[in-house]
Amino acid sequence: MRTVHLSGPLAIALAFFAALAQAQSYPAKSIRMIVGFPPGGTTDVIGRLVAAKLSERLGQQVVVENRPGASGMIGADAVAKASPDGYTLLMSSSTHATFTSLYHKIPFDPVKDFEPVSFIGTTPYVMVVHPSLPVKSVADLLGLAKARPGQLNYAASTPGTAQHLAWELFKRSTGTDLTYIAYKGTGALMPDLLSGRLQAAIDNVAVMTQHVKNGALRGIAVTSPKRSPLLPDLPTIAESGVPGFQAIGWFGVFAPAGTPEPVVKVLTEKIAGVLKQPDVLERMSELGAEAASGGQDDLRKLLANEMAVWGKVIRDSGVKIDQ
Repeated sequence: MRTVHLSGPLAIALAFFAALAQAQSYPAKSIRMIVGFPPGGTTDVIGRLVAAKLSERLGQQVVVENRPGASGMIGADAVAKASPDGYTLLMSSSTHATFTSLYHKIPFDPVKDFEPVSFIGTTPYVMVVHPSLPVKSVADLLGLAKARPGQLNYAASTPGTAQHLAWELFKRSTGTDLTYIAYKGTGALMPDLLSGRLQAAIDNVAVMTQHVKNGALRGIAVTSPKRSPLLPDLPTIAESGVPGFQAIGWFGVFAPAGTPEPVVKVLTEKIAGVLKQPDVLERMSELGAEAASGGQDDLRKLLANEMAVWGKVIRDSGVKIDQ
């Protein structure tokens, strides 16, 4: 018997047609969508929303699997090591852009080990203060902080999250000295914030809106480049005297690196259709999120930009998280 070795254009052509055949039969079974955060959070809720609608469009069930821990790193690692066949996906948050800067060592490369599939959407954060603080604007906060350096405290969910890094960017952009109090998530900090033991916070606009509207907290600005429909009267931080300031949460779907391009294309097109559905847009709006419906290139560019911006903030502030 002779073994025939194929090389050059013929091998490339055969590989292409094999991938195309795989895409034409894809999906032939259920798909796992891994979320690296606990159930009930914004990433999980958006992941389940997309998974349910994607199931309808693909004709196969997309099952959400929570793998919480290390700001999403455990879930991301599971996807990085999964078979690149389109049957394991990652619903990621903006923490994907900060792994390499925050941790001394991570078990994967957030760029090389993943294939961008779809840019899902963005969500702003809102800066709030307790009503006992004589602050009604960003200018007021800056004035008080500069009069009392180091005496004002703030919280921002878990250390190293976008909320925390937004404060670090704010302090460096304004030259203010504020004291960070670390908590294990938004739920843990809320009792102290609502009681006034904490003076300020930046957190998800959907979480904070009810407290702003009922007067338990005072909203002073949102962190996004434009105002939020949930709190349209609040200016952006950039509008409030900090030009160029921007800090957003974002969500994207990734597949393991090496997933065949035709399979990725199927997923990208189907998710784009999901993000145009009126009920999906309405639910995302309720969460304070704006659908992006962007493709692979949009997500790839966003990740590169976010890694550069927050990498500098992390280096300048000296923030590090030990595993």
